[in-house]
Amino acid sequence: MKRPRPPCKDICALDDCASICTGCGRSVAEIAEWGSATASRQHEIVRRSSARMGSPASQEHSKT
Repeated sequence: MKRPRPPCKDICALDDCASICTGCGRSVAEIAEWGSATASRQHEIVRRSSARMGSPASQEHSKT
């Protein structure tokens, strides 16, 4: 499985609860895990972060 591109938008700011990035929708734990995560886990992180941001995972992420 091909690794997806990171969902980072270079708008790094944590929400009021200091647990979710308002730029990419990833949790602090997911951001920390990204580099060592398997491709499968990275795809799951992309899906979860997209859902948190209120949009489905992009076609690019779902096809890779």
